[in-house]
Amino acid sequence: MVEERKVADSRVETVHMVRPNHLNAAGRLFGGILMQWLDDVAGLVAKRHSRSNIITASVDNLRFIQGAYQKDVIVIIGKVTYVGHTSMEIRVDTYVENIEGMRFPINRAYFTMVALDENDKPKKVPRLILESEEEKAEWEAAKKRRDMRIKRKEEGF
Repeated sequence: MVEERKVADSRVETVHMVRPNHLNAAGRLFGGILMQWLDDVAGLVAKRHSRSNIITASVDNLRFIQGAYQKDVIVIIGKVTYVGHTSMEIRVDTYVENIEGMRFPINRAYFTMVALDENDKPKKVPRLILESEEEKAEWEAAKKRRDMRIKRKEEGF
């Protein structure tokens, strides 16, 4: 029997408050701190989906839409968008949440994560059950991103 999991089975949401030690010299959330938080979320999503150890293979389309500042509440949401044989694409969206609970996007990134067996070798991941039109559209877009990653790798980028 082939293992399968839904997108919702591995969804992760984390919340952080921007503190003084998270700021760069310009008084904004330091990009490296945000990247660490994003990698943590992507790793948790991949670990939940594969139920195994994972490793980050690549980060694509890391797009900073706007900055975040001290005392901002940061919400990071990750979900599986595509699975291959041993790899998974994880979409990670970042928002600033205001006091009323409204969320405003500040970042989006796509991570490629690889599942590892007990010997740290790539292992097969469960298939992904797509339940909504949005999930199906994200899968199709992920296939295009995967093709672009393969092409860039072949060209040495």
